[in-house]
Amino acid sequence: MDAVLWIVLGVVLAVAEVFTATLFLIMFAVGAFAAAGAAALGASVPVQAVVFAVVSALTVFAARPVIQRHKQTSSDSDTTTFGIEAIEGSTALVLEQVDADRGMVKIDGEVWSARAYDATQVLAPGERVQVIQVKGAVALVWRDVTTPGELPEAER
Repeated sequence: MDAVLWIVLGVVLAVAEVFTATLFLIMFAVGAFAAAGAAALGASVPVQAVVFAVVSALTVFAARPVIQRHKQTSSDSDTTTFGIEAIEGSTALVLEQVDADRGMVKIDGEVWSARAYDATQVLAPGERVQVIQVKGAVALVWRDVTTPGELPEAER
């Protein structure tokens, strides 16, 4: 009967891992399955608990550093960024006046809702802005510091 309880605990932890995606709970699930094996071999409950604790700790201390070492963001690697990471920091063109409440900009050919990052700024159509942050489907923008004379030839 003890083996069944450990298996149920292991399955619950494994299913919970699917929802957290941290690769932390799965290590305790491995410990629960090891304790189920000990229970199936006739070990007492205290021995089962020790097996669970030891195997869980070993998987955490052995696997976690490897996972952390291989986990990297696109900013850490030499790959091209995409999605929101590619938009933040890019230049945009104001299409409709941008202020703290509303506005529209064009970023890489796409039209985005925009708000001024600084609530005191009002950005007129035709101005160049920098995308500071993206919150949901709204780009928070700041007046571009380059002057028209510094724009690349293709953008003039």
